[in-house]
Amino acid sequence: MWSRWLVLAAALLFSTGGAAIKSTSLTAWQTAGLRSAVAAVVLYALLPQARRLRDGRAWLVGVAYALTLVFFVQANKLTTSANAIFLQSTAPAYLLVLGPLLLHEKPRRRDLLVAGALACGMALFLTGAERTAATAPDPARGNLWAAASGLTYAFALAGLRWQAHYSGESAAALSTITAGNVLAALFCLPFALPLGGTGAADWAVIGYLGVFQIGLAYWCLTR
Repeated sequence: MWSRWLVLAAALLFSTGGAAIKSTSLTAWQTAGLRSAVAAVVLYALLPQARRLRDGRAWLVGVAYALTLVFFVQANKLTTSANAIFLQSTAPAYLLVLGPLLLHEKPRRRDLLVAGALACGMALFLTGAERTAATAPDPARGNLWAAASGLTYAFALAGLRWQAHYSGESAAALSTITAGNVLAALFCLPFALPLGGTGAADWAVIGYLGVFQIGLAYWCLTR
């Protein structure tokens, strides 16, 4: 029973990302880079398995995860959080293509049905017209970022399953997540500087995102 509460806590923490990202005045590059920098430090400090970074596979798969982190923040700054979350959640549809190619998996009938529904939903998001708002200034471009995050997330998930063949599943996942956050922070750094005009509220949001929304969430999930 305790483990189920930990999984629920992780899900709740993950789900707060969209609102928190929108609440800061930092740019998308600054938000993504700083969030990942804090998360990498927290994961390294809290989880011994997250420190196994000598495996090149963790860094290879970490590239896909890093892009997912950055693309998701970009999407949240431009479109609604609901759109960003749904479009990133289309990753299983992409996995139906990546699974047979990379993992030699055969898709099941119900997988095809779910993927078809996701593809129809994604098509509506990408072809429909949406009104702009203060929290969604450019929905069309944001939806494209979100769709891209779904594709990179599919590569990350496929990569984690590929890694599991070579090392312990938990260790592989956590080291990849840490590596991905390090790469995301480094990738965003040139676009995030300078940090002028950053207020205490912005730093509080970044601290929350890195420590709780990613760091503590993954601690709960692995526990």
